[in-house]
Amino acid sequence: MIAVVGEALIDLVHAPGRPAEARCGGANFNLARTVALLGEPVRLVGRISRDAYGMRLREALAGYGVDPAGIVDTDDPTTLALAEVDGRGVATYTFSFAGTSAPGLEPAEARDALPAGLSVLHVGALGLALRPLADAAEHVVLTAPPEVLVSVDPNLRPQVAGDQAFRARLERVLARADLVKVSADDLALLEPEASTPDAARRMLERGARAVLLTRGGAGATAITPSGAADVAAPAVTVVDTIGAGDAFGGAFLAWWRHRELGAAQLGDLDALTRATAFACRVASAVVADPFHPETAVGGLRGAMMD
Repeated sequence: MIAVVGEALIDLVHAPGRPAEARCGGANFNLARTVALLGEPVRLVGRISRDAYGMRLREALAGYGVDPAGIVDTDDPTTLALAEVDGRGVATYTFSFAGTSAPGLEPAEARDALPAGLSVLHVGALGLALRPLADAAEHVVLTAPPEVLVSVDPNLRPQVAGDQAFRARLERVLARADLVKVSADDLALLEPEASTPDAARRMLERGARAVLLTRGGAGATAITPSGAADVAAPAVTVVDTIGAGDAFGGAFLAWWRHRELGAAQLGDLDALTRATAFACRVASAVVADPFHPETAVGGLRGAMMD
């Protein structure tokens, strides 16, 4: 099973020409949803409220087929994110964290909620920034058995990028990571003095076996110590980009696990390129139809078998 440790929250989305809406989200929620809709077993390990928004998150996860055994109950109110979408479909975020559900996951709770037979462990985004959730994510990564493929998506936010404690935690997690997915924006925040290709390759120097560099509508680059391959993204009309990177990451992991591949195979550039192409296809479908993930993602389930 794939385990995703991190946040589930509600995005309050404001976009030009559309009524405001409350959408189930959070990077790790979105990634787990994608894996489940593609038919692979996945558990989201995170803290979810018993309030009305929390019940909505639980119902959504169940509907997608995400294993509910990783949910840790709380009466704290659901974490909220204000997502303001511009005319290009690009979102900027403001968060409300204090005293809310997602950040409160403790290391022991995360450890106890991991599934038996764990094959892939994913962490990232706010799950590496908010404590004690971030301590929980670090703990499960650093104690993961060597045979578990560890996937990390920093998904950096400007609000946390300069925090030294966050930086130190991220470096410890990256040192154990087998697979790192980063965007050009992530790398600009993480290593502003380095070029994007150089910053991406430094992820390999930290210990990763492979790096997936996403470039929005331009596609992605799969990078290994022995080479790199550019992959184009299908051309689509963008509605909004919320969850696109998470869909990319979830699709890659689902494709990889479906073929029973592990960390040792991440150096196979041909397999890495094929998985990346599928991930680009899923991410493009999500930005074109963010309101219907069952159709946008689930409709590509058959294509994953190709």
